[in-house]
Amino acid sequence: MARSRAAKRFLRTMVLGILALATLIWAAVDQFGVSTDTLLELALGALLMVGFAIVAAALFVALWVGLRRLLRRRD
Repeated sequence: MARSRAAKRFLRTMVLGILALATLIWAAVDQFGVSTDTLLELALGALLMVGFAIVAAALFVALWVGLRRLLRRRD
């Protein structure tokens, strides 16, 4: 199956990004002595904050759309 040039570029970028992240984690553990427990705690905290931001944005959009519908019905 022939992939388009854009698909190949996307796949290459994803692989390089994952390898770069793995290198950063390895360097943090091996070179700087950061414990894996600390890394897991930081990763979990970042994941929770991203989830919180997504939920907050979804609530804001729902509120925005709801208010627009209410204001349009009154006109």
